Amino acid sequence: MNIGDKIKGTVTGIQTYGAFVELENGQTGLVHISEIKTGYVDNIYNYIKIGQEVLVQVVDFDEYTGKASLSIRTLEEEHQKFPRHHRFTNERYKMGFAPLGKQLPKWIQEAKEYLNQQKEKKV
Repeated sequence: MNIGDKIKGTVTGIQTYGAFVELENGQTGLVHISEIKTGYVDNIYNYIKIGQEVLVQVVDFDEYTGKASLSIRTLEEEHQKFPRHHRFTNERYKMGFAPLGKQLPKWIQEAKEYLNQQKEKKV
């Protein structure tokens, strides 16, 4: 058993601090109440029942004692990831308005030339 493994198991016992789960591989682990679901769990009995089959993720494993810390919450959060929308930006360049300032004289010159052409057409 390695940290991060996803294993099916059956809830064999419930205490106020967490639920004991017997895993497919024959080992037993504890899902702490904070690892049941995202957010506050006021009463663990509202979220999990004895005999319930659950998919858990190994958060920690002590090879010497054979105790495993398990989580249901991490798998729940895995499904709730939202794609991050990227927007076009040049923030990483930290240029501010410098590119606009460099172009401004050229734009002014182009605008003057255009206006002069328009005047000549009218005359």
